[in-house]
Amino acid sequence: MKINVLVQYLALLDEVCNRDEAVAEFERLLAIYGFDYYGIVRQPKPNENPMSLVLAGRWPKHWPEIYIQKKYILTDPTIRYLGHARMGFRWRDTIAPYRSGPMRSRMERMMVDARSHGLEDGYIFPVHGRRGLLGNLTLGGKPVDLHPAEMGMFDSIAKRLFWKLLSASSPETYEQFAADFDIQLTRREMEALTYLADGMTSNEIARVLSISTHTVDWYMNGIQEKLKAKNRHHTVALSFRLGLVS
Repeated sequence: MKINVLVQYLALLDEVCNRDEAVAEFERLLAIYGFDYYGIVRQPKPNENPMSLVLAGRWPKHWPEIYIQKKYILTDPTIRYLGHARMGFRWRDTIAPYRSGPMRSRMERMMVDARSHGLEDGYIFPVHGRRGLLGNLTLGGKPVDLHPAEMGMFDSIAKRLFWKLLSASSPETYEQFAADFDIQLTRREMEALTYLADGMTSNEIARVLSISTHTVDWYMNGIQEKLKAKNRHHTVALSFRLGLVS
């Protein structure tokens, strides 16, 4: 294992202010590990071009254009797996869960195409915020076997490097994401929100909390304002997305 190199890079990230230096040192780290390609990418919305959201990266020649032209984002098993992954995973482990699915043959063709361009195997490390998946760090090229401890270190690097590059390239987006961590609800607001998420009406919540319906509605208005929600349905959706209820 080369875990000391990972520890040193994490320490360096706390000291480095310059984006280019952080990326250059990261690329040196990848060279030591034998990864030829990488990408640090913000999570795209359905109609967004993922390549427009790359914070830093290096890919095989023409691969980004091929990926977009063939709409591989719709069939890429690693992207599908990423949607519910809580920690880093290996590319080659993502096909098996979809073996019996209708997209299996398309997924396999996509992976064969990737291998023909030098992307034989790799890893993806998700970056989550209170709104859910925010982005990821992808490493690829020749097969590299990472120890679980190294996986954990790369997971930490993914998060720290993602936030550092995001703050440098898009301060407004960084502030927007960071603001999600500052939402403060009172104990009563959390209680009311939890019951609302369980499907209760204002009258039912009022009976459980032994308060008036008017007071419940007052709490709900305060919660909606803090979450910038349009209505109660939107409030519940945002509360799940932000991890306020589960």
